[in-house]
Amino acid sequence: MSGPVLVVGASGNVGGAVVRSLLAAGLPVRAAGTDVTALERRYPGVQAVRLDLHDPATFAPALLGVGGLFLLRPPPISRVGPTLNALLDVAERGGVDHVVFSSVTGADTNRVVPHHRVETHLRASSLSWTILRPGFFAQNLADAYRTDIVDDDRIFLPAGSGRAAFIDTRDIGDVAAVVFADPGAHRGAGYTLTGGQAVDFDEVAAILTRELDRPIRYEAATVLGYLSHLRRRGLPVPLVAVQTILHTGLRRGQGEAVDPTMAGLLGRAPRNLAQYVHDHRSTWSTL
Repeated sequence: MSGPVLVVGASGNVGGAVVRSLLAAGLPVRAAGTDVTALERRYPGVQAVRLDLHDPATFAPALLGVGGLFLLRPPPISRVGPTLNALLDVAERGGVDHVVFSSVTGADTNRVVPHHRVETHLRASSLSWTILRPGFFAQNLADAYRTDIVDDDRIFLPAGSGRAAFIDTRDIGDVAAVVFADPGAHRGAGYTLTGGQAVDFDEVAAILTRELDRPIRYEAATVLGYLSHLRRRGLPVPLVAVQTILHTGLRRGQGEAVDPTMAGLLGRAPRNLAQYVHDHRSTWSTL
């Protein structure tokens, strides 16, 4: 590529994993976010640049001279037209060599999720691209589920007895590094990425129980109960809607398929959920 990879959302789980994987692979990186000082502290020696998806004036300066763009949709953003798609337009005009978009499983056909509109826009552009479609993140345990686990020793979701093939975002970062190391080999590809094993939330609770040495339970929520729960926690309506849609989809088996693609791309087995919990067990400490 002709320049560094601009990583959108470098302060988050997925973006952060991509930055670390690109650095480990010896690829040049430009970390993007709204707090440049924080990014410089987090990634010493890495170029950091301000990028605010709600401020189009930051798009061209952030993209200046880059060869690659790693793009994701931050959860609070539901209107992708003036944000993510507008950034892609600037990248196209600027001649960015390759774009990797981290979407979600099924977004190519599911018109409900906002990622679908980004995928459609990207495919219609002249950009060279690769789409990653990961399933449920293991890191949800540290984000969306953490408060319930720490405060109530429970996982509270409207997933019924559905299973999920959890994927560790560290593996997503490694896949992104593989793609950016040889973009031509992955141009125009859409990769479904999952973990190597599907587990239900009773099994997730059992893993947490073993690692944390205290009982964690799974409580299957109703849809209305879950909506009320998230609203009481102050989550914005668009995020509540997306969280509810994704988790109720597990009841219909939408997250249980195990896909071998990631193992093939990485040349190794994906990290499993037990490994993730073990590596991050202090996250759910009550001390």
